[in-house]
Amino acid sequence: MHLLETKIVHETTGWRVDFLGDDGQLVSIKVADGHAASEDEAIERAKEVMVQLTAYGTRGGGRSINPYDAASNGNFDDDEPLLDTWH
Repeated sequence: MHLLETKIVHETTGWRVDFLGDDGQLVSIKVADGHAASEDEAIERAKEVMVQLTAYGTRGGGRSINPYDAASNGNFDDDEPLLDTWH
């Protein structure tokens, strides 16, 4: 999914953040008022939830190959060593 637009609405129970994709995909995350006091905080919390969801086996439509892969967000920095790497 390639993100095209993010919409946010404050409802009676909290915030609803909609992530709209380029192929018609829509992912909605509800964030309780207790977890976000502003639109910016609600969007950041919704992004955190999305990252947590990727740990449940969505890579390429298949399951993660190991626990490290499941916990990874895929954002590897060249200057930081991988976990369990010894020189």
